[in-house]
Amino acid sequence: MLKTKIANREYKTCIYNASGVNCRSKQNLDELYISNSAIVLSKSCTIQERKGNMEPRYFDTETMSINSSGLPNMGYSFYNTINYSDKDYFMSISGMTPNTNIFMLQHLTDNINGIELNLSCPNIKGKSQLGYDFEATEELLRKASEILDDKIKNDFIFGIKLPPYFDELHFNNMADIINNTKVNSITCINSIGNGLVVNPYSNKTAIKPKNGFGGIGGDIVKPTALANVHKFYKLTNCSIVGCGGISNGIDAYEHILCGASAVQIGTQLYKEGVGCFDRIESQLKDFMLIKGYTNISKFKGQLEYL
Repeated sequence: MLKTKIANREYKTCIYNASGVNCRSKQNLDELYISNSAIVLSKSCTIQERKGNMEPRYFDTETMSINSSGLPNMGYSFYNTINYSDKDYFMSISGMTPNTNIFMLQHLTDNINGIELNLSCPNIKGKSQLGYDFEATEELLRKASEILDDKIKNDFIFGIKLPPYFDELHFNNMADIINNTKVNSITCINSIGNGLVVNPYSNKTAIKPKNGFGGIGGDIVKPTALANVHKFYKLTNCSIVGCGGISNGIDAYEHILCGASAVQIGTQLYKEGVGCFDRIESQLKDFMLIKGYTNISKFKGQLEYL
């Protein structure tokens, strides 16, 4: 009922983890492997291990979260050797420079079924989000397309994770870049960068890094996520992976209705653990039955306009 395809790879369910939370350690990844997550997606990795930003770096409420984790990860070599025999394993890559991204792409092991090139981490002090630099993004994706060409011919997923866009010109510019590369999967969106949450009683910020500035996630970002999903569904031929504001089955339905082939769970995974996959899948199936749909292809991308 929830079978889907991302590019040319088939999956029994359309729900898996977002890179960012509960996917850093081997224990985290093993929990995802035995869960109902369709794919095991790693934490965004850098060449060397990183401890990340100072604590506290995460804060949430019922409707939103803010984090400034700073890419804590075990390092490229660790994630590049993970091997799961009967579930696809994707590695998220977020090098500190374009050249380190290229190096990691050049040395992928055969264990990796796909990558998610993270162009959108907003939480590194002094480092801008690559996805807002269209010229640099175009150059990186062109080089990456050349490196991954043979793998893509064998159904490898060349995915990118984008920051949220808010302007028509930016949607069109990024879509034009993507359409001239070998990218075949787009994750929309990463957190909304550089938000600020304050405590009016203590007069202090909710988190410590970057003077309290961090990426906003959770329910509150869903309208922005849906807009980006739908825009890139219309403007590209890539599979779209919806991410942002998904805490129940109807949220997942809305992302698919806007054009997503699959959805990722982030903030809710942090709050609930891997059991969220079973619950959200069950709720999505129930809502599909109410609507009279037997598979997601019947309503994917079928958003109607007033």
